[in-house]
Amino acid sequence: MIKFVLLAFLVAGAYGCGRPTFAPVVTRVVGGEDARPHSWPWQISLQYTRNNNWYHTCGGTLIATNWVLTAAHCISSRNTYRVVLGKYNLKQEEAGSVAIPAATIIVHEKWNSLFIRNDIALVKLQEHVTLSDTIMTACLPDAGAILLQDEACYVTGWGRLYTNGPAADTLQQALLPVVDYATCTQPDWWGSMVKDTMVCAGGDGVVSGCNGDSGGPLNCQGSDGSWEVHGIVSFGSGLGCNYPKKPTVFTRVSAYIDWINNAMVNN
Repeated sequence: MIKFVLLAFLVAGAYGCGRPTFAPVVTRVVGGEDARPHSWPWQISLQYTRNNNWYHTCGGTLIATNWVLTAAHCISSRNTYRVVLGKYNLKQEEAGSVAIPAATIIVHEKWNSLFIRNDIALVKLQEHVTLSDTIMTACLPDAGAILLQDEACYVTGWGRLYTNGPAADTLQQALLPVVDYATCTQPDWWGSMVKDTMVCAGGDGVVSGCNGDSGGPLNCQGSDGSWEVHGIVSFGSGLGCNYPKKPTVFTRVSAYIDWINNAMVNN
């Protein structure tokens, strides 16, 4: 962990992780809403190319100036990817936003798409991005950290606004209270599908992650006020985006700190 902290310090320069220039407007009101522009400056858009056009497919989190954290299920060997940073509205040109091709993509070696296990991947950018007021890194949690029941965290992304609805143009944020492991693994919740390498949030029937949010962060504020990426959007209910007792399930980042550090150091 010390090694990663030092690495993050060296690449972050004047911009510390998890401390946006434009602080997010966070409330206890559960429900999706437009985020304050550039208030989640580590949020990225992972895009693939078809017929000379680029399309948003997943979210992700900038954790170093040339590394992005996303979900393994977002990656296909058939596609060519780029990472777009500093964006708020995906349909508009925005000053300060940049698009950088993916140089290397590392999918967890034990990723299992059938049982949705180890749904985590890293994207190394072809070049380091310059940090700014609109492009910053998120902090990583301590290894093994466990979120408490009902802890207030926020999911962000450009996913569908509602079940089978249109994808958002502007970055959305939604309060997702954490559901602890004991609750989320109850038979009428997710049961045995959820493992201790995952974290659940939402599931109250009001709001959850939706298609297109995949790979994006579950943002939780640490005791020092900085924002940490505690989860990577992994899966939700096939019955809809806001189904009761079926919270969004995230890959628990704190279970993979050693894997993240080793991948970054060795690649």
